[in-house]
Amino acid sequence: MKTIGKKLLLILLKLCLFAVAGLALLFVVYFFNLDMKLTAAMEPVLTWFYDNRVKRDQHL
Repeated sequence: MKTIGKKLLLILLKLCLFAVAGLALLFVVYFFNLDMKLTAAMEPVLTWFYDNRVKRDQHL
């Protein structure tokens, strides 16, 4: 049977691997500017959606 120390070490190892993988993913998004490319790809859909909304006369 595994001891408490080995279980704790395994959990910490998995946590570190998860953190490194997340950091690598964030670096790839930052390096290739993927967030702005996704925004540019979504712009026509969002423009269509918001241009077709019913115009409301709102007064305060």
